[in-house]
Amino acid sequence: MTMALEVPFSILDLATVIQGNTAADAFHNGLALAQTAEQLGYKRFWLAEHHNMESIASSATSVLIGYIAGGTSTIRVGSGGIMLPNHAPLVIAEQFGTLASLYPGRIDLGLGRAPGTDQVTARALRRERVETVQDFPNDVEELLQYFSIENKRGRVRAIPGEGLDIPVWILGSSLFSAEFAAKMGLPYAFASHFAPTHFEQALEVYRNNFQPSEYLQVPYVMACINIMAADTDQEAEFLATSFYQLALGMIRGTRNPLPPPVENMENLWMPHEAAAVQQMMAYTFIGGPATVQSALQAFVEQYRLDEVMIVSHIYDHEARMKSYKIVGDGF
Repeated sequence: MTMALEVPFSILDLATVIQGNTAADAFHNGLALAQTAEQLGYKRFWLAEHHNMESIASSATSVLIGYIAGGTSTIRVGSGGIMLPNHAPLVIAEQFGTLASLYPGRIDLGLGRAPGTDQVTARALRRERVETVQDFPNDVEELLQYFSIENKRGRVRAIPGEGLDIPVWILGSSLFSAEFAAKMGLPYAFASHFAPTHFEQALEVYRNNFQPSEYLQVPYVMACINIMAADTDQEAEFLATSFYQLALGMIRGTRNPLPPPVENMENLWMPHEAAAVQQMMAYTFIGGPATVQSALQAFVEQYRLDEVMIVSHIYDHEARMKSYKIVGDGF
């Protein structure tokens, strides 16, 4: 291969449940992937909080982070992200303080303000709490306060958590998240793998408004994208039909386990649904090694990215592992 991907690459795992398998299978496959990713040189392995979805088993995100960190030794493990409005900041500070105490120097805390589920489930998670526009910024500041060494004089303290090195990231897909990450001087991760609409504008807002902080001196941008890589472009396109079906379910409001690939999608979706899936997949890379590596290189250079996080919704576990290896061979 003639090119080298010079920025760090990381992995987002949703503990995806595939058709015919269980959540336990998803957890074991995730650990095998994390161990392989560590060997390949990936920088991070993040898990994302979702609820009430048959296809995603990462609802107890902090527990899964501990499982993955305990089965690896060097790769950073974290949340992509914890949906902070679902939790009291003190609880998250204590959970991640515990993780950072067990696995020092390896734990990341990515924070999002969406519920990670539907509104009915969000109400079940949050009980009677009603979120206002200012709650998320206030909750992030409260969480950072618990992590600070200065909080040892506070009436409420996170033990463990206080004074530990736990990098906090702001996750999002909107200009709100970009502006807030910039104001706080925190690294920013954009969810371009499923919500690409404001990607370019959000990066511009974040970089133009960034304020140096004790956490970060210059802007740091990570973009999350979908990748389905295989030995050939044709094979990759076949594998990607599992993801097409998953995205189609999102559009239709269903969250069934990831189905096997199919030879043809034409009988499975209407033209307007196909167009909607393609819009969601604006930052999706499908193909053989040369195709994917070339597209990734151009993507990194065009948007001046500091890091790329990838997710691969592939039905077969070995094919999924191979997809990540193809990307890993490029750095």
